[in-house]
Amino acid sequence: MIDRRPRGFTLVELLVSLAIIGIMVGLLLPAVQAAREVARRLECSNNLRQIGIALQNHTDARRSFPASGWTVASPQNPAGAYLGWQAIALPYLEQNQVASGYDHSSHWWTDRNLLVGRIPLSVYQCPSTPLTERPSRLVAKWPRPALVLDGPLGATDYAAIMGVRAIIAPQTYLSAEMTRSVMFRNSATRFADILDGTSSTAMVVECSGRPAIFREAKRWLELSSDQGNGWVDSEGGFSLDGSDASGTRLGQGPSLSPYAMNRTNENEPYSFHPGGAHLLYADGHVEFTSDSIALPIAAALITRAASD
Repeated sequence: MIDRRPRGFTLVELLVSLAIIGIMVGLLLPAVQAAREVARRLECSNNLRQIGIALQNHTDARRSFPASGWTVASPQNPAGAYLGWQAIALPYLEQNQVASGYDHSSHWWTDRNLLVGRIPLSVYQCPSTPLTERPSRLVAKWPRPALVLDGPLGATDYAAIMGVRAIIAPQTYLSAEMTRSVMFRNSATRFADILDGTSSTAMVVECSGRPAIFREAKRWLELSSDQGNGWVDSEGGFSLDGSDASGTRLGQGPSLSPYAMNRTNENEPYSFHPGGAHLLYADGHVEFTSDSIALPIAAALITRAASD
């Protein structure tokens, strides 16, 4: 008599099937992760494009680019408040509701502005940046007092690059003016001041993860800086120092600290994208730049009037 009962899988067949599925998942996972990073990188680039359009519109309306941060009274900062460019850019980023709550006549650390500064803005955040604990206290930095925050400030992964250290190429950067980029402290740079050309002068860069400090292949250290506390903070801008391979030695010149990017997020462009970081140029376009770029070349791209 023929046994017509349905035949089930043997244990060996089941284990082989599971092994095949595991291999297929293992093969697909890197492709899925790569596709997700491509999407994140595209979103990051789009954020910077929006910021670029906002800064262009600001320049059309105010006749100059915003400063990286203001500390004195000027036509763009009549009250002389400590004020950062990311707060100034809000109306041009279609963030009118947030902008309406910000008081331009007061320092960024006043209660009202800190409350506004707690609002997270996706346009200022790179989606590839991992979540880290945001600081609840800020040490004093004159004239700002020490602060105990009621809630974390909205993060920012983008910073104005203010210029370069003259030690990078002393034969090129003979004066302080030649070391500067487009947006630096208390600046009022016009298009006509960008002698190297707007399409070859970077003004905003990725500098992700601050105020936590990252070094050496993006390893998080139990350290923090006093820069990049949030988009509302006026002290986020920096000049390019250059670093060694470990990200621990900074500003020693091309021979001792030859790396321009992705070795540390202290005074250097830094992203969590493999292979490089985005730079926003003065004409509004965005480029993904390889982190193998030579330090003198990066310095020439950052400065507005000292190309090699």
